[in-house]
Amino acid sequence: MDIIPYARQHITQEDINVVIETLKSDFLTQGPKIVEFEEAFANYIGAKFAVAVTNGTAALHLCTLALDVSKGKKVITTPITFVASANCIRYCDGEVVFADIDPETYIIDYHSVEKLLEASPIGTYQGIIPVDLAGRAVDLEKFRTLADKYNLWIIEDACHAPGGFFVDSKGNNQNCGNGNFADLAIFSFHPVKHITSGEGGMITTNDEKLYNKLKTLRNHGITRDNVLFQNDINFASDSENQIDFPTWYMEMQMLGFNYRLTDFQAALGLSQLQRAQSGILRRREIALIYDNAFRGKSFLIRQSGYVEGHAYHLYILEVQDRIGLYNYLRKNNVFTQIHYIPCHLMPYYKDLGWKEGDLPKAESYYKNCISLPIYATLSIQEQQFIIDLINSYYVSN
Repeated sequence: MDIIPYARQHITQEDINVVIETLKSDFLTQGPKIVEFEEAFANYIGAKFAVAVTNGTAALHLCTLALDVSKGKKVITTPITFVASANCIRYCDGEVVFADIDPETYIIDYHSVEKLLEASPIGTYQGIIPVDLAGRAVDLEKFRTLADKYNLWIIEDACHAPGGFFVDSKGNNQNCGNGNFADLAIFSFHPVKHITSGEGGMITTNDEKLYNKLKTLRNHGITRDNVLFQNDINFASDSENQIDFPTWYMEMQMLGFNYRLTDFQAALGLSQLQRAQSGILRRREIALIYDNAFRGKSFLIRQSGYVEGHAYHLYILEVQDRIGLYNYLRKNNVFTQIHYIPCHLMPYYKDLGWKEGDLPKAESYYKNCISLPIYATLSIQEQQFIIDLINSYYVSN
């Protein structure tokens, strides 16, 4: 059997053609494909606005900047995530506070967050960054109620979950990133994600003020909108000297960054977006096969089961002898992954005062979790090979 990775991009000839077409066009960056991709993605998610950026980490950074995270501001997030979900707070000199996870879902635990908030005066915390881990949607309706009670904003880290949803209290499907409950949401287009543009990211929101601020922050803090200009052409304070602005005139009004996506990346993302729904359906088929294959097995510590609305970026099991299984699969050309080492036990965060024992549910999960291969082009034969290998390992051990 050829090497089976835990995730793999799917690039078609159509993807290649649209990138080549864009490379031959008049724009490689800041051109029409950016706006086209933003509008198409916002429509897919169900949000009013979308801002394309260089990657998911840049998206998180811009969100914390737009929401004015600064020195001494405390923000709550989960330890079971890629470190960028926490690091974006530190980029703005804010203070990261980790809440433990729900051991059944692996996502941030509502009651752990509530306990943190109840233990401090209102105003202690500025916001919450919940993560749709593996593609399982956080119930943001519940978190929105909590956030409103304590005057908090919400940034939804939906990097794993384009196409995912949760069911609200009225029985409606709420798409990840649709802006109905979170102030901002972010997505990643890294090659292992559902949609790839090589690298790339997107921010979605229903707040027009935040949308405009994000666009400015993405481009060095520069605006070319003459309605917003604060100087006149000669930098005079007397507005009577104002004349029509030439096309080259612009103003840097805040400290921003160069977090722009290129047009050829946007073209690739647009092409991939056309297959997004079929990719989600295939991932759910794979997850259901895994569920049926492993249900009731003695080596399982926990299996969450098939979940409605799950986007299945990852398929995670908790198993006995995780390291033994990991090495056995690797020797047989099946490359799994571990998602994630708890952020609070990374040396950087330990230096800030976090230690083992602070978040026991997250730490327990980490010792047993393993992510099995799941991607749209994983074949039936490859998946059965993986299942057979896992079963044979535990029979022989």
